Amino acid sequence: MSAGRRLTFVLAGLTLLALALSLPGSLRDAYERGGLYLLSREFFEDIPKRLAGPGRFRFLLQPAIAAALGIRAGRADARAGKPPYLWALLFASQARGNLLRVSVESIANLLLMGVLLDSVCQWLILGVSYPGAALVVGPVLIAAPYAVARGLANRITRHGLEP
Repeated sequence: MSAGRRLTFVLAGLTLLALALSLPGSLRDAYERGGLYLLSREFFEDIPKRLAGPGRFRFLLQPAIAAALGIRAGRADARAGKPPYLWALLFASQARGNLLRVSVESIANLLLMGVLLDSVCQWLILGVSYPGAALVVGPVLIAAPYAVARGLANRITRHGLEP
């Protein structure tokens, strides 16, 4: 097994462990609250706490790394003559599955780190971790910058390649 795969398995294990440890408290809280934290007003009220609390640097670092990976992939797409990422994802149904698979493979560790860091930061800031929120916030910090950067890098590179 390669070192990259081993790292992915370790990160996946740690992420699953953090989410599993979060589940009992989250379920108890959902029962007491009468609903899920992710769908509550408190979720949106806690966002400023996340931006100011421990781990706030990840709100810069994770999107920056995702954008760098997106730029690298977008440039490769342009050189291979592939359409811009978001365009192909939305309108090229025959290529959609492969595009998603390749994208997830290239940012899998970053996605896992995003979920793991969000879960840990919730414990540090809020005193409890909500798995649903970690599964949404972590990947959003990664997927959106990656997709936008990949598409823009493709267009810019393609424009530079044209005579």
